[in-house]
Amino acid sequence: MATDYDAPRRSNDDDIAPDSLEELKARRNEAKAAAVDVDEGDTAESFELPGADLSGEELSVRVVPKQDDEFTCSSCFLVYHRNRLAEQHGNQMICVDCA
Repeated sequence: MATDYDAPRRSNDDDIAPDSLEELKARRNEAKAAAVDVDEGDTAESFELPGADLSGEELSVRVVPKQDDEFTCSSCFLVYHRNRLAEQHGNQMICVDCA
């Protein structure tokens, strides 16, 4: 069955006669009341507080050692590729962001 996507769409609401202004206001107020009705206890459990005890948590992160074409910035201590090297003074290497 072919569908004409440019044609105006009709919904079930189009077939129903428009309600009075008072009925529409009452429906809007009911919709607002239903949206606000949230249990505050459920929302508080989803937030992590700073300084929370995370000793029971286990992380699964694969650590890759520093490669030959990478360096550690002596200012911000982040590992970058050699193309981010701005300055080198002996063993001290500075990235483009810190330079």
